[in-house]
Amino acid sequence: MTYVRNFTDIDDKIIHRANQEGVDCKTIAEKYIHEFNIDMASLGLEKPTVEPRATEHIPEMIRLISTLVNKGHAYQSNGDVFFSVDAFKDYGKLSKRNLEDMLAGARVEVDEKKRNPLDFALWKASKPGEPFWESPWGTGRPGWHIECSVMSQKYLGETFDIHGGGRDLIFPHHENEIAQSEGASGKPFARYWIHNGFVNINKEKMSKSLGNILTIKEMVRDWHPEVIRLFLLSQHYRSPVDFSEDNL
Repeated sequence: MTYVRNFTDIDDKIIHRANQEGVDCKTIAEKYIHEFNIDMASLGLEKPTVEPRATEHIPEMIRLISTLVNKGHAYQSNGDVFFSVDAFKDYGKLSKRNLEDMLAGARVEVDEKKRNPLDFALWKASKPGEPFWESPWGTGRPGWHIECSVMSQKYLGETFDIHGGGRDLIFPHHENEIAQSEGASGKPFARYWIHNGFVNINKEKMSKSLGNILTIKEMVRDWHPEVIRLFLLSQHYRSPVDFSEDNL
């Protein structure tokens, strides 16, 4: 079995945090990747076969975006490159949505660069104070979705067995992954999708805004790692899990 878990080490939040702290993006990414690996080890989890990072695969992303442009699935607009959802007839098949309904209920900011409000960025033109790479469309950086298609294709092939992630990623992230991957290759992307439910704290969704966040470091101080793992396995993976001391 080959298990791939990729790291997004460049995005808007990382850039914002790096600017806040007066450091470069690599410093921020390395810090949190290190902390994540400590947490995973504390739970006794096996490491994936490979843990690729987005910034290590920029040339492959540029090649995939170029393929999508050449096939008519993407277009350039003032240094940005967008995927055209209208050019991919199966868009919405994972989330069981159709374009007309999505457009009717869309709360998408108006962007004059886009042909369709639902089109999504494959490449973003560089802005002052941001890291950038050279590309056929000018200096810039990749959009979020494209990195996952590139790294999965490189390490697992154009079609692979199982794609995981949280339920909140079904749309638009995983929907966009399918569109750009299958638009480029003409082959099925993932055979099975495994979307996990969320952890609730005393029947409320865990969120920073509610202040009810529990970290793994806090949990392993009070509970054996195998207890935590058994607790997470006590519900069907798609169902929410209600954290409470009684349940543990």
